[in-house]
Amino acid sequence: MTGRLRHYVCGSTTHDVGALFRGGSREVRSFPSGVFLYDGDGDRRVLFDTGYATGEWRTGWRGAVYRRLLPPTVEDADDIARQLRDDGVGPESVTQVVLSHLHPDHIGGVSRFSNATFVLTDGVERTLVDSRLRDGVLPGLLPDWFPQARRRVLGDAEFQPREIAGVSLPAVDLFGDGSYVILALPGHADGHIGALVDGRVLLAGDAAWGSDLLDAAPRLRAIPRAVQFDAEAYADTARTLRAIADAGIRVVCSHDPLGAKELLT
Repeated sequence: MTGRLRHYVCGSTTHDVGALFRGGSREVRSFPSGVFLYDGDGDRRVLFDTGYATGEWRTGWRGAVYRRLLPPTVEDADDIARQLRDDGVGPESVTQVVLSHLHPDHIGGVSRFSNATFVLTDGVERTLVDSRLRDGVLPGLLPDWFPQARRRVLGDAEFQPREIAGVSLPAVDLFGDGSYVILALPGHADGHIGALVDGRVLLAGDAAWGSDLLDAAPRLRAIPRAVQFDAEAYADTARTLRAIADAGIRVVCSHDPLGAKELLT
């Protein structure tokens, strides 16, 4: 398999790590919102998440609460479509957009990809239909055309066990050739998913606040624990990802400050 995987930063937020985890040091840290573009064989061009929305958010009081708790820093230059164009990639050429879940820092750029097929899970569909306040969904960020968009919904039964570096995870091979494998990474949100790209890089979404914070996941404080869909599953997923990382697969969380753009070099 040969492909190209690029990382883009589409806004960021800041948080005190000590306020997230018991025993954590008091450290205010910037957490970038990562988006990942995979160019594979043929015309495959897969985007993993879409980052924050630029410009004004029309999301009412829920948006005001979200921005108070996790204040985003977003400039016009952070727009994912703009960054792709600057890289010589037309947004209209993106064939699939994988949505790990529906939080604002992952769906803000959805409106830029009306030509794509959206890949999501039954759990994400359930959240779209009936979201609770703790689900962190801001419907105003999704375009009016999204309910009619082309989509591939991965049913719960479609996920089958797949061994990755000696660890079994529920998975769906998106193209049937192992180049892009969708992984169930439960806990953070209903139907939360990641992706194993080219067998070498595991995009873990928000399965942890960062790849260096996987071991801290079981020590979440009360408030960040309460907003997880399933806190016990969140901790179990982090332990699984730690085992995979220790076996040599690169695990990348959406909020990792990566620096380098190219991830399959």
